[in-house]
Amino acid sequence: MKTIAFFNHKGGVGKTSLAYHLAWMYADMGLSVIAADFDPQANLTAMCLTEERLEALWTPCAPARATVYDAFAPLLEGTGDIAAPHLETIAPGLELLVGDLKLATVEDQFSRQWPACLDAQPRAFRVLSGLWRILDQAARHARADLVLIDVGPNLGSLNRVALVAADWVVIPLAPDLYSLQGLRNLGPILAQWRQGWQERLQKAPASLTISLPPGTMQPVGYVVWQRAVRLDRPVKAYSRWRARIPHEYSQSVLDACPPQGSEEPHCLARLRHYRSLMPMAQEAQKPMFKLKPADGAIGSQVATVTTCYRDFRRLAQNIAAGCDLPLPDWLD
Repeated sequence: MKTIAFFNHKGGVGKTSLAYHLAWMYADMGLSVIAADFDPQANLTAMCLTEERLEALWTPCAPARATVYDAFAPLLEGTGDIAAPHLETIAPGLELLVGDLKLATVEDQFSRQWPACLDAQPRAFRVLSGLWRILDQAARHARADLVLIDVGPNLGSLNRVALVAADWVVIPLAPDLYSLQGLRNLGPILAQWRQGWQERLQKAPASLTISLPPGTMQPVGYVVWQRAVRLDRPVKAYSRWRARIPHEYSQSVLDACPPQGSEEPHCLARLRHYRSLMPMAQEAQKPMFKLKPADGAIGSQVATVTTCYRDFRRLAQNIAAGCDLPLPDWLD
């Protein structure tokens, strides 16, 4: 099982859209995929499920352990360990670990248990490894090759634990000043969380009978979403900020020498603005690259759908190469 998180503490950079579309793309490529919604806003879940189904899963009379919070609840309540997680089938080869707004209530618990690990307290390790162990159980049950993790736009304790569950991290960006400033904060925080978990692993008591995540959270690269052109923000302004991203990413995230000239060795993709496809896809509850004329994709939009498919397929291949994720031989 490979786990990849889509992470940026700045909102509005396309984290959830990336996780959603890549989950569909990898399933389309023949992998068994789990999309895990660790964002308390549950936007990924809302993209995958109808409102009627969401209501059924979020009501008190819902099936036991219907959401990721429900699977975590016995451990939080002190009545047991994590429960077997429920998976919603979205498409052949694609399952959803359902998000829950109640995840926001777990922040304090995660915050308290982080320093407790340094005192080798077994419960602290059980709590902080809980999200990863839920993913591990779900992946074993579904025989998943890949887990894609969506998280909220913040640097809180919930995201720290969610990132501990990730082998790899993809950073979505927008071509603006805010994304550049975000990289300056995000890079050191990622390194701090990685080092902090490694220190805690060394304190794990020998009597602990559970598996613990390696917490490698290695950056794979970044994805730049092109924005729609605005009259008050000329194209050259976006180009100026975009040109500074490779330098800032190398320095702040990788702590490495910046690339020379116009090189972008860590750019996984530049995704264009797909015009009206996104709202159409949300209405049809399918990815943009699967829209049909029956969904409203007509005229020039048909060509845009084809371009979107090629863009996400290439992005999926680039991420797979960076993560050493094997793809089916027939894709060669």
